Amino acid sequence: MAAFVAVSGSAPNTALRGALHTAPQVPAPSAPAASLAAKGVLGVAAVGAAVAAGTRRKHRSALTGGAATVTKLSKPRSLADAKVVVCAGAMLPEGRKLRVAVIGGGPAGASTADALAQEGIETYLIERKLDNCKPCGGAIPLCMIDEFGLPKDIVDRQVRKMTMISPTNKEVQIGQTLKDDEFIGMVRREVLDDFLRQRAKKNGATLINGLFMGMTIPQNKGESYLLTYNDYAEEAGNARKGEKKTLEVDVVVGADGANSRVAKDIEAGDYEYAIAFQERMRIPENKMDYYKDRAEMYVGDDVSPDFYAWVFPKCDHVAVGTGTVIDKKGIQRYQQGIRDRAAVRIDGGEIIRVEAHPIPEHPRPWRVKDRAILVGDAAGYVTKCSGEGIYFAAKSGRMCAETIVKKSKNGVRMIDQADLMEHIREWDSKYGPTYLVLDLLQKVFYTSDAARESFVELCEEEYVQKVTFDSYLYKTVQGNDPMGDLKLGWKTLSSLYKNNNSEPEPMRTLA
Repeated sequence: MAAFVAVSGSAPNTALRGALHTAPQVPAPSAPAASLAAKGVLGVAAVGAAVAAGTRRKHRSALTGGAATVTKLSKPRSLADAKVVVCAGAMLPEGRKLRVAVIGGGPAGASTADALAQEGIETYLIERKLDNCKPCGGAIPLCMIDEFGLPKDIVDRQVRKMTMISPTNKEVQIGQTLKDDEFIGMVRREVLDDFLRQRAKKNGATLINGLFMGMTIPQNKGESYLLTYNDYAEEAGNARKGEKKTLEVDVVVGADGANSRVAKDIEAGDYEYAIAFQERMRIPENKMDYYKDRAEMYVGDDVSPDFYAWVFPKCDHVAVGTGTVIDKKGIQRYQQGIRDRAAVRIDGGEIIRVEAHPIPEHPRPWRVKDRAILVGDAAGYVTKCSGEGIYFAAKSGRMCAETIVKKSKNGVRMIDQADLMEHIREWDSKYGPTYLVLDLLQKVFYTSDAARESFVELCEEEYVQKVTFDSYLYKTVQGNDPMGDLKLGWKTLSSLYKNNNSEPEPMRTLA
């Protein structure tokens, strides 16, 4: 993580339709591994990051309800069939509330649906892969547990030790600045995502086990979106093929990941993406004991040319993976690299699951069009350097829902693009500087093995570790010290100079 990963401050206003012009975003799995190291590491960027840390605008909002029509696709439908047509900004007919469809049931979509449903807004959450396991590091910050009301038992492991391993296998132990009650939570995505979805359902959202196929875009203000999806519910007939149905709604939230179909339908534009590859591995009990409260992060050209590799503990196994943007075809070679580097610690392991998935590398060119908006991975909200995505996905979904509720006056007013743009501006203002600093850190430290050696070396600094954990665990900048920043800046420059102008060290053997 970067020393100032959680900085907040003002960011440039976005252009029409939600273009982000501040900082590109993010390759890789949602993990604080790199976050843990990168934060505080870039003394050169410390001054810029500190300047970026400015005022935060806090918005409170309420949330509320609506009424939609679900039909079987027995004949061609058109928007002319919509029963109610109202102009954006107008009050909805009495007894009818705003109708919102959320596409995608990961942390972003489930959090959006939950926040809307809690306030009575008529909410539909469409997700096909209800047992989906994204190849994600699965690390969540401590603040997310309370902020999103997560039960403590959803956390498989409480990580209090992070081992950073350089290209030459130099190990740096991180975690001595943590308090007794502080930890990084390690979760399995299939468990976390299901909990969030089921809570949204319990709070009033209609959960649809279906595959979103596309939507008809309204041609006039206030007309309904007509969504088409394959319903895979058991009662829908052929569970394998599904049953085609349609759904009329007023607002569409695309939370359907890097390959978002909603993004394609609203012409949100293409973006670069990373490939994350992960193997879940059950290792011998004596080796698993080493990982009971420890995670590892490996850097080096052999495991990733532009990111990092990881070994993260889960309930009864470890997740071993890597990611890359610039050499996607080489992902198998880099996965073999992390297997080789960590061999002494995972020897005898049995692979129980293999996962691969695209991860956004920066935001979509457009994130809003009319009454459709993107959140989470669909929007590109994964951080550079650290690859953290879970918290930011859930946070973007909740903030988006709060804006919808506020602007619809608790679901009784039709909203428009200008209303949704308020969420984009609020998001960019709050988190734009974070993405900017982490992008800078990645460009400085993930470009060569010499720079990576410096990266790991700097993680030995207690000041780096304190700022790293404070920023990651609580998403705030705490206790920044101008003198500490200056000292760190000098040490960063000295380390980079030393490692770029000395003979490469031979690779050590892991203990």
